[in-house]
Amino acid sequence: MHDIQDRAEKATKITWIGFAVNSVLMLFKLFAGIIGKSEAMIADGIHSLSDLGTDVIVLFGFRFVGKPPDESHDYGHGKFETLTATIVGIILIGVGAGIMWNGGKSIYDFFNGTPIERPGWIAFYAAIISIISKEILYRYTISVGKKINSQAIIANAWHQRSDSLSSVGAMLGIGGAIMLGDRWHILDPAAAIVVSILILKVGIEIVIKGLKELLETSLDKEAENKIVQITENVLGVESSHKLKTRRVGNNIAIDIHIEVREDLNIKDAHNIATAVENKLRGAFGEGTHISVHIEPEKS
Repeated sequence: MHDIQDRAEKATKITWIGFAVNSVLMLFKLFAGIIGKSEAMIADGIHSLSDLGTDVIVLFGFRFVGKPPDESHDYGHGKFETLTATIVGIILIGVGAGIMWNGGKSIYDFFNGTPIERPGWIAFYAAIISIISKEILYRYTISVGKKINSQAIIANAWHQRSDSLSSVGAMLGIGGAIMLGDRWHILDPAAAIVVSILILKVGIEIVIKGLKELLETSLDKEAENKIVQITENVLGVESSHKLKTRRVGNNIAIDIHIEVREDLNIKDAHNIATAVENKLRGAFGEGTHISVHIEPEKS
């Protein structure tokens, strides 16, 4: 229980830090985009606004993740973390699609005679500040996410990284539009479209992974082979079969049948099953849910 709460506290702390940074950056980038007349920077500011939304979702999700198993959740509340990561991915897809639509519309209007205004230097400087800030935040967040093995925090870190990439694209587009003349003002919305593609890619990958877990997809073959190998190396296990696996948020669930000598008494067979559980928890974590079914060895 302590480990679950400690993990939730670390996740909450890094998310609050991200929320504070994103709040300042969002206001600054929207201000710079409006004053500097830069569509790419306004899109970048909206992306930072979506970061605030995902921070709130992660904070809300970890209010449940930190709870121990109870009567209504025998396997704990790990699925809330998976659901949180999936929602973050869906928001990323929505943000990417919106930025792509706006950038495409501006390019279409440009080729139909509507001029694109030259962006100002304030938008360019805002992009540089955003790149540095969000890259630092990404590296800090991803390190915490990997340390506590949290898909929700890792997904949120990638949301931070996508904002950094968004600012890189905005910087290049704004810089080109400023320095290369009127004909190249189109680089501003073009940069926004490039950014949107990067955001969509990250969002789709996060959603696919989250849906696989929510739909009870089994672990990959490498993990399942490792489970079989660990189980069959336990003294007294003659063979194993009927392996079933799935993810429960940060943890995994393992259901496996083992065969033991048929002349063993119940106590000895039980001790073998306990040894299997201990070996698997040692390899996959103390929070692993394990069910071992004992069968007599087939002749």
